[in-house]
This record gives sequence, structure tokens and C-alpha cells, in this order.
Amino acid sequence: MPKIPPDSEPQPGADSTQPALGRFSRRSFLSQLGAAGIVATTPPLLATAPAAAQEVSAPPADTVPLTLRVNGDTHSLHIDPRTTLLDCLRENLDLPGTKKGCDHGQCGACTVHVNGRRVNSCLSLAVMHSADEITTIEGLGTPDNLHPMQEAFVRHDSYQCGYCTPGQIMSAVALLKEPVGPSDDDVKNAMYGNICRCGAYTNIVSAVQHVRRQA
Repeated sequence: MPKIPPDSEPQPGADSTQPALGRFSRRSFLSQLGAAGIVATTPPLLATAPAAAQEVSAPPADTVPLTLRVNGDTHSLHIDPRTTLLDCLRENLDLPGTKKGCDHGQCGACTVHVNGRRVNSCLSLAVMHSADEITTIEGLGTPDNLHPMQEAFVRHDSYQCGYCTPGQIMSAVALLKEPVGPSDDDVKNAMYGNICRCGAYTNIVSAVQHVRRQA
């Protein structure tokens, strides 16, 4: 901390309006110190502003542009080309209804519809679906306007923890358009790719059969 000199006093015979040679007032010292601080800090701020704006607008490195059509909406993205459809839906599009279970295509929790057909989204890369129509559980129905299969799952108490339920429902809806026999065993065989760790299989089959009879 520099020592601030006391206010100068005029010397005998000197002009009283001017400070003595080699000396200056407390006010002039503080003014010069403040001006020096402004000059020292201003250039970096001006220099970094364009760079910051450029960083915001530039896409991340090692990404590719991608346009996806999901639940009737079009999304323009820049993603890592290795991103699975499952991770893209959950992390990039904020659609967490599609669940990540085994992440190896063995449990069915991540089932979505691609052009009306059920797909394990954990086994498919997002960049493969730029020309496809994708539907997730969020696009199937809403709390005020449930899909008939969603209503049937509620009516037949076809879930417990609920983690596998989105995938179960997506598979069940796709099953309605597939050549599946009329019996419960036929439904079980058609739904074999969807695992329920709580063991609610009997009620799940009942819900599917309920909708099939209504149809």
C-alpha cells in the first residue's frame, strides 16, 4: 500500500496556486491512482468480450449436426456421433420418460417407436434416425388425455415401482399392430423383451388383452 503524502504547503516566494516542484497533493495522487486502475483493467475486458461471444455461438468440438423428429416436433442438435438414441432423448431433448435400464438391449425399459415400430433406443445411434418419426411415452398421451393402453395399465394395476412401465406400454401399443395370436400366452411371447423386476406380468397381460378386446 503506497504511503499517501500529506497535502503540500506552498514555499515562501512560490506561486500559492501551484504545488511545489517534485511534490503533489493528496487529491492529485488519488486521482492518478484511480485513473491508472481504470486503464489497467479496461483492455482485458474489451479483449475478452468477442472471444466469449464466439465460444457461446460455436458448436462443441467433435459433434455433428442432427435433426430429429420426436413426438411431432423437429429438433436441431449438435451431438457426439456416438450418442445413442436413448441418451439423446434423455440428455439432449429432456425426455426422461424413456428409461435406461440395462443399457444392453435386454430389459426393454428404453423402448420407443420409430416409424411405428418398437425399438430398443439404447442399441440405436441417434444419427441413424434423422429421417424417422420417433415417438416416446411423452408423445403417446397426456395426464388429461391418456392413450387407451395407459388407461388399461392404470385400471389393471399393471405396475409397481413403475420404472419399466414406459417401455412396457410402448411395446404393448406396438403389439396392437403386430400379428399376435389371441391368447395370453401369445401376448406373453410378444412381450418377452420387456422385463418387470416387480413381477407384474399377469396384470400387464390383462391390460394388453383389455385394449385388444376393445379394439
